[in-house]
Amino acid sequence: MKKKLPRGLYAITDSKLLSPERMVEAVALAIQGGAAMIQYRDKGDDPMRRQWEASDLSNMCRPLGVPLIINDDVELAAQVMAKGVHLGKGDADIASARAKLGANAIIGVSCYNDLDCAIAAEQAGADYVAFGSFFPSRTKPGAVKAEVELLRQAKQRLSIPVVAIGGINADNGAQLVEAGADMLAVITELFGQADILGAAEKISNLFEE
Repeated sequence: MKKKLPRGLYAITDSKLLSPERMVEAVALAIQGGAAMIQYRDKGDDPMRRQWEASDLSNMCRPLGVPLIINDDVELAAQVMAKGVHLGKGDADIASARAKLGANAIIGVSCYNDLDCAIAAEQAGADYVAFGSFFPSRTKPGAVKAEVELLRQAKQRLSIPVVAIGGINADNGAQLVEAGADMLAVITELFGQADILGAAEKISNLFEE
């Protein structure tokens, strides 16, 4: 069954930008500024800290009705009762993630610049797909480049939401929304800014213009 996912800013955390002490406060500011969905993304090797942070975010997001998605870690998503998981290349497959997290979980898949990957992901039960990098990314400098036209093609071929990621900010995001992006995934141009609330508002407003 196709899920009704929010449209707007998809805020993704980064442990290099946010200390454990600031994580919850920073995400709360992003939500106050209009973030529609949150992804906890941490590539560190401290499982205890990751569980604490993810659990704190889950406990905050749940009563607010803002979905929390865990990047790359199905087990962690289950442990903290997150709303879902985001899978990239080399991560768990959609079927095993669905079996672990249940029918109501949100499962997203990174498809980079590959429309065939997205079509296959939808057929396998993904709830959304993400394309990018659309612009140079400080988080992933070597990421493959995706063209804006890919979003238009994806909206014609897919019935699930499409997320754009990679170097997105309030100035360049409008063209992606116009091309069909249902969500703009943002890391540095949100959590790397002094005014997280203001940055979130500017990007969220792109969906109202």
